[in-house]
Amino acid sequence: MTVPPTARECDAALIESSLADPEAFAALFDRYSAMLYRYVSRRLGPEAAEDVVGETFLVAFSKRSRYDLEQRDARPWLFGIATKLVARHHRAEAARYRALRRSPVDGPVEGPDERVAAGVTASATRPALAAALSGLARRDLDVLLLVAWGDLSYEEAARALGIPVGTVRSRLNRARRKVRAALGDTDPTREEA
Repeated sequence: MTVPPTARECDAALIESSLADPEAFAALFDRYSAMLYRYVSRRLGPEAAEDVVGETFLVAFSKRSRYDLEQRDARPWLFGIATKLVARHHRAEAARYRALRRSPVDGPVEGPDERVAAGVTASATRPALAAALSGLARRDLDVLLLVAWGDLSYEEAARALGIPVGTVRSRLNRARRKVRAALGDTDPTREEA
């Protein structure tokens, strides 16, 4: 889910106005908290996500005077803060992936045939995917999950992590290659003809 360009254009102005009127910063929370919650929840689990999202906005609020107002879209900045906070919780994240690897495969989901088939495929690959994700280097995992779960573009992920776009591309390529290899060089999201 991405935010419409008209909404993103207002982020820098909101941050700037929050310097004089701190309550203006609440609009950024309203705009991005659900998006950040989904991202962090996937990385750390729902039990830690609420705290990390709250901490993300506390950090952002305290550093808003240093925000680069040339960057009209605050999403990469907020995702960068969240990613750094997730790194502090990396032990919990690694434990979550280990638990997913050990968890039994769930039964099929009720519903139309396509959803059932997709659910079975996803459930069957979950332990291998969790193992592949837990085996990635932290920097590669951060890039992969910012793009896949955070729905950031390569440029936004680069800004979030403070690295060049070319580095995002190479880390993402390496992460995808390793995940694909762990899944037997197949893409479980595509049907074989």
